Amino acid sequence: MTPEVPLLREQLGTLVVGTIFSFVGLVALAVAVIRRRREFLLLLWCGCFIGMYGVRLLAQAAAALSLAPGSPWPDRLDVVVTYMLVVPGVLFWVELTVGRLRRILQWFSVIGLVNGTIGLGYFAATGSRDKVLPLNSLLAIAMLIAVGVAVALPRLSRTFLVVQSRVLAVCLPAIAIAGLYYTAAVLLGFHPSRGIEPAAFALWVFALGYVAAQRVFANERRLLAIEGELETARRIQFSILPEGLPAIAGLRIAAAYHPMSAVAGDFYQFIPVDPHRLGVLVADVSGHGVPAALISSMIKVAMQSVVRVAPNPGELLGHLNRILSPELHGQLTTAAYLWIDTETQLARYSAAGHPPLLHWKGAQGELERLESNGLLFGISPECDYPVRTLSLRPSDRLVLYTDGMTEPESPTGEAFGDRRLERALGAHRSFPASDLLQRMLVELQRWQPPGTLQQDDITVIVMDVL
Repeated sequence: MTPEVPLLREQLGTLVVGTIFSFVGLVALAVAVIRRRREFLLLLWCGCFIGMYGVRLLAQAAAALSLAPGSPWPDRLDVVVTYMLVVPGVLFWVELTVGRLRRILQWFSVIGLVNGTIGLGYFAATGSRDKVLPLNSLLAIAMLIAVGVAVALPRLSRTFLVVQSRVLAVCLPAIAIAGLYYTAAVLLGFHPSRGIEPAAFALWVFALGYVAAQRVFANERRLLAIEGELETARRIQFSILPEGLPAIAGLRIAAAYHPMSAVAGDFYQFIPVDPHRLGVLVADVSGHGVPAALISSMIKVAMQSVVRVAPNPGELLGHLNRILSPELHGQLTTAAYLWIDTETQLARYSAAGHPPLLHWKGAQGELERLESNGLLFGISPECDYPVRTLSLRPSDRLVLYTDGMTEPESPTGEAFGDRRLERALGAHRSFPASDLLQRMLVELQRWQPPGTLQQDDITVIVMDVL
């Protein structure tokens, strides 16, 4: 039997364990990088810790088997991991602790990084690897004691740990005892069994993996619950929007509503009074998501109390402002209200800090911007809203919209803007209201860089006078 065979048998376990640990570490790192959520730092540090230890085992086996004869890299990798392994190990527990213990562990990670940097610098300069290694070992012992005591004592566990686990309560004391024994033996010059460290580390990996998986799956369940609640909120919000378009003599209406996320801060409502008269409200709450959606739901409720003044836009907006202002708490809201009477061919318009009403006059081929604005809702409960009266003729077109139609930017950072919206309206003036809406939305999408996610809620209502 050649001398290499016993040596290979001796190192075979190290090669297998090192390969397994390296692979597990890489998988954990890949998951952490792909997900990129705050809680996946736990997986990041877990992956670094396990993977680095696996690399050290492989480097030690490579040196013992002379797999890279004459190369200094196996020894260098062994030294680098030996000094730096404590850093991701401590940072893993930083993610699982709170309060004073978390701050202590954060200081441990800083000390470990500084000590490792000094040790590696000394190794690079002199070739000596053990100059500050005792401090590194003492830091590992201190971390094991601090975490082990916190896990072992239920009162401390509830106070300082993010998760409580029976697996930790059983495994960590055993790991701490084995680690303390091995580290103390090395520091005192003894030669402990070579199997103690890999066995303790394997138990450590099991405990870390269990805790990381427990934490990650708990967060996933929480996120799924939140997504389910958002879906319910989305259905509720869509239920407060008009179910269809009102049938008004002499008027053709088209509407588009595209929320940025599951729930939105845009809102619109039709108030059909009779076959010839209609009120149209469009509102845009500042911000996005659930807070804005709650305000838009409040607007729906508030509208029930102002229907009686539907023919008077200024009075209607004033009532809404008085109702909503005390409840907005900084969520400023723009609104526009249009009253249309197709029998008298007149309309009245007022707004609260909203983008202008666009009035395309078909007979003249001209576009008029109506900016009859008072203060946004939420600034002052008492505000006057001026009213503009306009005459309507067949082939006229009225467009109400929120700023989600004008704020999207091109690859160069230029906003789509009011003027481009107005040009699109003029360019497609011969299209029916529903087709015009589609053309405008397509132009808006083309204006933005390919693949750009929607940055704001979009609401557009187009009304053609027949």
